Amino acid sequence: MSSFTDWLAERAAAREAAGLTRRLVASDTAGPMIDLAGNDYLGLSRHPRVVRAAADAALAHGGGAGASRLVTGTLSVHEELETALAAFTGFPAALAFSTGYHANLAAVAALADADTLIVSDAHVHASMIDACRLSRGTVQVVPHNDVAAVEAALGARTRPRALVLVETVYSVLGDAAPVAALAEACARHDAVLVADEAHALGVCGPRGQGLLHEAGLGGTDHVIGTLTLSKSLGSQGGAVLSTPAVREHLVNTARPFIYDTGLAPAATGAALEALAVVAEEPARVARVREVAATLAEACGVPPVAGAVLAVPMP
Repeated sequence: MSSFTDWLAERAAAREAAGLTRRLVASDTAGPMIDLAGNDYLGLSRHPRVVRAAADAALAHGGGAGASRLVTGTLSVHEELETALAAFTGFPAALAFSTGYHANLAAVAALADADTLIVSDAHVHASMIDACRLSRGTVQVVPHNDVAAVEAALGARTRPRALVLVETVYSVLGDAAPVAALAEACARHDAVLVADEAHALGVCGPRGQGLLHEAGLGGTDHVIGTLTLSKSLGSQGGAVLSTPAVREHLVNTARPFIYDTGLAPAATGAALEALAVVAEEPARVARVREVAATLAEACGVPPVAGAVLAVPMP
């Protein structure tokens, strides 16, 4: 029987031999570089207004929220951010989380139980995959962007409820989900579409309001959006976009919300101001798509829906 230390060493050696060892590098000490791997699509993480808003929120409310949102951790700046996110994306309600990861965990795990079929696209985020594992639902993975496969799964289901999980713009290939067709399929089969807008907010649509808004699905009862504040908005955190009834359900049942300290004031203030900048400067949205198209052409890959490029290794 090997010891725990031996097991760790064996796993480390196996990773190294396979070329799969991950290493942390402090990017601020790596010297001058062009960052093609980050998520700050619109360059807002260092925008003077965004940085100032983060500092002001920290000075006003402190370095952290201090508690769970359901205890004393809900601040006025959280409510302002939720109102602004809902208005910008066309949803009637929003609920902010400390990370986008938590938003996906909450939306799926709190809405699925043993009587739920979860139909998941093969390319969804790791956070959605983990949410499926945490839920008590029956999970069926379908081929990427295959509406017919989703429809077949929903049509053959034996569970009374169903969720369909997709990303609106995928982090694997940068392609877009056929959200209108998926929403129609969900409506026909009394299912709920949970669509992750992480890579679409600030990028898709004339004003960056996301793919769900562009498709006219914001505020639809059977469509729920999730997003992160750490990509186009250059901050940190996440949110679920929904009806007030879904929001109330999450507040009362979502463990990643109930048992987590509220989003830090600085991150909340930064995201709120970044959202204002996006709304006021739609040229930033158009510009990021122009740059993505130029890079796609230079790399010889197909054009993408957002700002994510999948470039084959040489």
